[in-house]
Amino acid sequence: MVNLSKEEQKMFDGEVGEAARQSMEILVAMGKIYDAEKMIPVSSAQVSGVSYKTIGDAGLEYLQDLVRKGAKTRVPTFLNPAGMDEAQWKEMGVPGDFAEKQLEILDAYSKMGIMKTCTCAPYFIGIRPREGEHVAWAESSAVSFANSVLGARTNREGGPSALAAAVCGVTPAYGLHLDENRKANIVVDVQCELKTAADFGALGSAIGKLAKRKYPAFRGIKSATEEQLKVLGASMAATGSVPIYFVENITPEYNIADDAGQMTFTDFQLRSSKDELDSGEKPQLVTIGCPHASLEEIREIAEMVQEKKPTTEFWVCTARKLKDEAGRLGYTEKIEKAGGKVVADTCMVVCPLERMGYHVTGTNSGKAAKYLPSLCSQKVAFGKLKDILYR
Repeated sequence: MVNLSKEEQKMFDGEVGEAARQSMEILVAMGKIYDAEKMIPVSSAQVSGVSYKTIGDAGLEYLQDLVRKGAKTRVPTFLNPAGMDEAQWKEMGVPGDFAEKQLEILDAYSKMGIMKTCTCAPYFIGIRPREGEHVAWAESSAVSFANSVLGARTNREGGPSALAAAVCGVTPAYGLHLDENRKANIVVDVQCELKTAADFGALGSAIGKLAKRKYPAFRGIKSATEEQLKVLGASMAATGSVPIYFVENITPEYNIADDAGQMTFTDFQLRSSKDELDSGEKPQLVTIGCPHASLEEIREIAEMVQEKKPTTEFWVCTARKLKDEAGRLGYTEKIEKAGGKVVADTCMVVCPLERMGYHVTGTNSGKAAKYLPSLCSQKVAFGKLKDILYR
């Protein structure tokens, strides 16, 4: 039994409109499944299911139906990446029929009051919930970062449930919203040096598979930037649906269950994970920014390619706000002179690469390496950035 406040009951009874009634029905059903006693207010929502590639015509019709029913968000709400850069999809080579449907999806979300941020890394554009703050986020890597790096609280919402939370302003109080569930049940002793994003991605890819939905805590990681932590969490979320992890002396929380298991991760395992992700082929396209690149990463890439032009086409995927800033700082010009593109709103995983003539895609992201073969029919060239840009 989920206990509802007076306002929540009004929404459930249809007194606040059909869209709110439908949304609260979804939340109450979830609450019953997970034995939630009540709803909890959220300060923001992040909605996945934005690319036409992933939701198709059925998803578009669902969104347009909500618009007709008067759906409006109650809390700040923002979007996951779409299937293309809204401004330069023609230059990217995105098919016109795909673009038409994608624009309709973005229009539907916009009519509900949702910000067209179109990024999987909202924390890099100033959307950073505080430690202990409750949110309803859907994108797996953003969920991992919010819980692990920021210490905020969110379950991994589905697209419809995150949208329902946005419309109602609440989510069921269960899972990672509760103190007792935010504990690691496997401790990983890292016995190798991690230097690059590819190292963190390979570690996350391997541990995600081994953890099997358990929550890991890491010992032995001496230092890590936010960019490296985002790659670690994204990789574990992709291979093992891991929504939270802990790093000793780095993350704001480090909670270990009394019965937590133990494992080690060595140089041999790191090399093996990299080899498993890499096809060894030369990429036709190198894609950087999964999750989306930070401004610091864009700067580093601009400096790298200025020194030596890459041997292949490459994209740097980021949020539009950061793309605009990169343009003002001169980073975009350097990247374009080297034959690359800074693309906003999208990433390689939800873009129709297979329809655009690509068959081998390079990446330094464990998450992208996991999804490119299944979602985009790509062979993967995996490694540190310098290696794949100049392979």
